[in-house]
Amino acid sequence: MTFPVQITPDKAIHELTEINKKIIKGIEQLSTIKEDDVQVGQTPKDVVFQEGKLKLYRYRPVVEKPFKIPLLFSYALVNRYMVADLQEDRTLIGNLLKEGIDVYLIEWGDPTRKDRWLTLDDYVNDFLDTCVDFIREQHGLDKINILGICQGGTIATCYSSLHPEKVQNLVLTVTPIDFHADKEEEREDWGLLNVWARHLDIDLMIDALGNPPAELLNFSFMLVKPMSLNVRKYTDMVNILDNEKALMNFLRMEKWLFEGPDHPGEAYRQFVKDFFQGNKLIKNEVVLGDGVVDLGNITMPVLNCYANQDNLVPPKSTKALAKYVGSDDYTELEIPAGHIGFYVSGRAQKMLAPGIANWLKERG
Repeated sequence: MTFPVQITPDKAIHELTEINKKIIKGIEQLSTIKEDDVQVGQTPKDVVFQEGKLKLYRYRPVVEKPFKIPLLFSYALVNRYMVADLQEDRTLIGNLLKEGIDVYLIEWGDPTRKDRWLTLDDYVNDFLDTCVDFIREQHGLDKINILGICQGGTIATCYSSLHPEKVQNLVLTVTPIDFHADKEEEREDWGLLNVWARHLDIDLMIDALGNPPAELLNFSFMLVKPMSLNVRKYTDMVNILDNEKALMNFLRMEKWLFEGPDHPGEAYRQFVKDFFQGNKLIKNEVVLGDGVVDLGNITMPVLNCYANQDNLVPPKSTKALAKYVGSDDYTELEIPAGHIGFYVSGRAQKMLAPGIANWLKERG
């Protein structure tokens, strides 16, 4: 039997020596890094409106005359918005500012026990609507632009259906629309989260826990690709231990991943039942308050951006919107990345913000 790679004793000793050097250097660097040294979401911004735990940020423009129609970010209720502003050289928000876009963002806040009764109606028809009205008033506009991220995109989709008179353009990024689209995928590793959610006893979970804890939700995301997300990334970490910049980038991502908020209980119950299990969004059966979410009501221009290697939100789940939306101006933007790489990969930095900004300006 022959082997393509011959491992000789001197090569083995050399490799072990190099690994040992990296580990020693990494221990030295890690011992000097404090928690406050690992910062995310550092693009300058100001709180312009606050109501309870909710904060509305406006990012400070970096061009003399920003685009006249502001863009409001609607983020998910899981994790935190900092994935769109992870670090100086990997930031969708920062890149949009450089493109001249006037950016606002909602931070929903950390839910406590008393917030377990908040519903999706509260987030769509109260919190999001209040922020939209505030921005409209500040700028003297009838309509503004909205950008949704993942679950925040589903929320933005519902809002745009119920309040189309307030939305100039809708931008969606890695947003689930058809929650059963994974059934059509050939790759078995696409859509596992959807499969699990369809068989989840959500009533038992919410009745027992109230607000599902961030640790539980994050663990379910990690199990989609258990080896690469729980094992390989830490073994690969050895290769960057002696590279201070790469190590800090790794720690920023870990900080974002493991410092998410809990999810409001009733809102999560409805999201799982109506979206994951009932797939009611594409059936126009989602009821929020006194309104029914009809995707045909979305007649404003839509830019639907997706990641072609997404393991959490299958591309077909996102692209399904084309079949149901009422807009005659519908565009898709494909980014060669996974769910998180969509925001932080090097290629995404060159494609995503310019693509969004140019599309918005063309429809100004």
